[in-house]
Order: sequence, then C-alpha cells, then structure tokens
Amino acid sequence: MNQDNEIPMVNTSEPVRDPKPPEGLLEDDTIYITTPYGKVSLDGGRIRVKDSDGKDIASFPLEKVCTINIFGSASVSTPLLKHCSDKEVTINYFTVFGKYFGSFVPARNTISLVRRHQAKITSEESLVICREIIHAKLQNSCVFLSRKKVEVPYLLKELRDKSIHAVSVDSLRGVEGEAASLYFQLFSSSLPEEWRSDKRTRRPPKDELNALLSLTYTMVTSEVISALRQFNLDPFIGIMHVDRHGKPALALDLIEEFRPVFCDAFVARLINKRMITKDEFTQESHLNDVSFKKYLGFYHEFMEETLKHPRFKYPVSRKKIIQIQAILLRKAICGELNGYYPFLYTR
Repeated sequence: MNQDNEIPMVNTSEPVRDPKPPEGLLEDDTIYITTPYGKVSLDGGRIRVKDSDGKDIASFPLEKVCTINIFGSASVSTPLLKHCSDKEVTINYFTVFGKYFGSFVPARNTISLVRRHQAKITSEESLVICREIIHAKLQNSCVFLSRKKVEVPYLLKELRDKSIHAVSVDSLRGVEGEAASLYFQLFSSSLPEEWRSDKRTRRPPKDELNALLSLTYTMVTSEVISALRQFNLDPFIGIMHVDRHGKPALALDLIEEFRPVFCDAFVARLINKRMITKDEFTQESHLNDVSFKKYLGFYHEFMEETLKHPRFKYPVSRKKIIQIQAILLRKAICGELNGYYPFLYTR
C-alpha cells in the first residue's frame, strides 16, 4: 500500500510476473469476459462463464459483482440481464481490441433532478469546473514527469498556471491542447528508445506506444462512465468537450485529470518493467489475444492498488478515486459545493 501522496516508482530490477487471469478474479466487484463466443448466465447464486463448447471457464458470486466488462462476442442471458437491472449492475461492451461501444445500464439508475442541473449548467459555471480539471491535469503532468526524472520546461509550468485563469472554455481548450502536445514529447522521451513516438496518434494508433495509450484511455474512460452513471450524471452531456452523438463528453472531461497519473503511469510501468513487450503486438499495433488478457490482468491489479487521497487523506484504490471524483463533480454541478475539487497530486 502506498501511504504517501505519490505515484509509485518503477523498479526495473523486479522480475516480470504474470497477472492473475482476468476471468478468475473473485475478490473484487469487477469481472472481465474475454472468451470468444462465450456465454454468461445465472447459475443459482453465481454468474457462470462458459466457452462456445459449453465448458465452464469461471464463476462469480452474484452479491460481489457490480460491473461486468465484456470484450468481443460473448453473450449474456436474459435472466442475468434482469438480475443486473434489479441489482444495478452495469455491463460494459468492448470490441475484442478494447474499443468501448456501449453499456447495459439499469433503468433505476436515474435521478432526473441531477440531470436537470447538468443540462442547464451555465457557461460560467462550466468554466469554473473545467479550469480546475485542466489545471489538475497539467499539475499532475508536471509531477509525473518530475518523478520520471524529466526536467519540466518553463512553458509547461506557464501553461499550467495560465489554465486556472482562462476566461473561456475555448481559450482553456487552446491552453490544454498546447500543453498536451508538449507533454507527450516529454513523456515519450522518458521511455526506452525503441518505444518512443514522435506524436500522439489515434483512430488508429500508428505504433505500439500509441496503441497502449489508446487502450488504457479507453479502459479508464469506461471506469469514468460507470462512475458518472452510478451517481446519476449523464456521461454524454459534457461541460468542456463538445456534445456529439455517441461521444461520452462528460466522461472525457473528467478523465483529463487522471490521464497522467493513472493512464500514462500505467503504460510507463508496463513498458519499463517489460510486462508488455513490442513483440506482443500484431502488425496493426493490436496486442495479440494472449497478451491482451495479460494486459487486462495487469490493468485490474493497477486499478485496485491503493493511494492516499490528497484531499481526504485516507487510502483508497484508483477505481474508488474515480468514484469519489464523480461524486464531487456531481455536487459541483448541482451547486452543493462552491466549486469542484479535482484529484490533484502535490509534491
């Protein structure tokens, strides 16, 4: 357990080990289904996973599961869907390569008053929240780079300080975009030379580093979407990212503060500890099937690690931190707090 307010350092001398199988995790509330054409159903008091031939793969106690993540073509039985609806269990669906494309959301997970506040938030109120999120992102970027022994340039610090005084959301986007481009170059330079990339590329990522980043951003975004829905916010009504059909704009807003110290830190760990190597990718820069399952196991363990929350001063997992920040965001949007308090690393 990391009792200090800091990012865990990478120890390259530690031996590489295999993570727990992602379809055998019983000690927490999230399960991952990666079996091609698998079948997920109820069996007494358990959720049972079978392969396409009907062979048992894994089972989980019903009362412990809050989230089911399905990758690829596995099917879910109607009785299990009903149970998920009754017990407010969310099912997230991803492609076999980890691209998020939708969720099953329990019908009772709606409080119209919260969403009315969200829909009528003013541009001034949005700006106050967004400034805090982006300032936290840039502060966290500076802390992460420092811990990677990368000298933080004056320009990045200047952009960090400038973000908290932005006069509009548009100008804040400009500051964030300039900082993100500079930060990526510095982050890439901190990695082993064979992993470095000239620029951030998406849809599709052009190299293995960008592929790992995109996959991890997708995974953490799905955590944010689930947390926002858990606390009755609509992840598709943003305050900084532009609303667009099928785009979880509010989730993309909230994830900004987590990108450096959750997403990038995890990718750096995978690379520096050789937990994932470049020869585990296909020519299209996708992880092969075996390595993707290994990645999910490492990701799960990373999100369950505990840190001391910088505001509340008690140890909590990264997954729970996202839920805490979703609560704080809801309170800020509904006017229950004077402002939003982001997840902000300090030295």
